[in-house]
Amino acid sequence: MAKILIITNHSYMLYRFRLEFIQELMKNHEVVLSMPFVGHEDDFKALGLRCFETDVDRRGINPKTDLKLMKRYYDLLKSERFDMVVTYSIKPNIYAGLCCSLLGIPYCANVQGLGTAFQKKGLAQFVTILYKMAFNKVHTVFFENEGNAQEFIDRKILKREKITVLNGAGINLDAYPMKKYPDHDVMRFLYLGRIMKEKGIDELFEAVERLHEENESFVLDLVGFFEDEYKGKVEELEKKGIVVFHGFQSDPVPYYENADCVVLASYHEGMSNVLLEGAAIGRPLITSNIHGCKEAVEHGVSGLLCEVKDAESLYQQMKKMLHLTKEERAFMGVQGRRYIEKHFDKKLVVANTVAALELKK
Repeated sequence: MAKILIITNHSYMLYRFRLEFIQELMKNHEVVLSMPFVGHEDDFKALGLRCFETDVDRRGINPKTDLKLMKRYYDLLKSERFDMVVTYSIKPNIYAGLCCSLLGIPYCANVQGLGTAFQKKGLAQFVTILYKMAFNKVHTVFFENEGNAQEFIDRKILKREKITVLNGAGINLDAYPMKKYPDHDVMRFLYLGRIMKEKGIDELFEAVERLHEENESFVLDLVGFFEDEYKGKVEELEKKGIVVFHGFQSDPVPYYENADCVVLASYHEGMSNVLLEGAAIGRPLITSNIHGCKEAVEHGVSGLLCEVKDAESLYQQMKKMLHLTKEERAFMGVQGRRYIEKHFDKKLVVANTVAALELKK
């Protein structure tokens, strides 16, 4: 039986997307968690897991707080004899990875997307150096799409033999069952996620305003938090009758079920869980033609692809979806469900992840 430490920057996200992986590990190994307590930590403890609360500043780069975080990881790793460490997200990947290298502890990392760190040239160069140091002795690094993996190869952070590409976190097909296609008089698009620029929200708002001006019959449901800069715009679109804002919802299934089409015009993703969930429930998708989004869609079969950062392209694809019959959209949804079952079943992803860890019972 191996003793495994899992380190992440968000307890809520770990529970939502990695619970089945953790439960599989627990069958044969002792599992310990290190994370900020921001939701579901009590659920983890109820499963019998030991949990260490570890604060992580997820966004800023502050040498003082980051050194404090690295010391926290070092002390934790040194205090107990772990056989394997698994990390999620950039700061645990880098700082815990460096500590594992210093202490000679085997470790695996998960890159769930490139995020903003690789969008700005100066920051990207700095992060590249840190990743090279942190991944010097890594056992394997899990990526959610081939494009992100290739970025690390091109930057000479990793060699191909150190890379394992998974189909995202996978999706629990029982938790997201196929639902009957809705029978609406007015078509409902759904955007689910943080309302922010990098999710393509500017292009989405431009596209729906244009469609509204052309008297197209539709509603855009918005589910999620919005960045402060979008508060006024969301309220304006609500007054016009273009959008309905629902705020954050802990259970997204009813919103997918009520949607005619799920839209996500994101700039970058690891693997969009929103797209996997929407397709699993049987809804056609419109999304960006980029790695992390396009893998969830068969263009023209289960959904439509638009060009990234292109409001005109998004507008055209949304208009095309609007002008399909309900039966055509429903058939797209059926095809999407079949595609998800074949490629993104959580059970397959978990099995592949555990196998790559090469743990001994």
